[in-house]
Amino acid sequence: MANNRSSGSLVVPGASAALDQMKYEVARSLGISFAQDGYYGDMLTRDAGYIGGNITRRLVELAESQLAGKTSR
Repeated sequence: MANNRSSGSLVVPGASAALDQMKYEVARSLGISFAQDGYYGDMLTRDAGYIGGNITRRLVELAESQLAGKTSR
């Protein structure tokens, strides 16, 4: 089956802002800070992985709760 979307494209238009907000919330909850100028080159790969992994976990939890008929947080 052909798929015209690239693997990095978002399915829901406008989801980028929500994902950015989630990125900062997750980083803050893990005690990881971002540079004020938006430069991520000094961030450790391990920290980036922690952030991405936690975002994925939150998105899976949201999807599971929606599939179970529960309201999202």
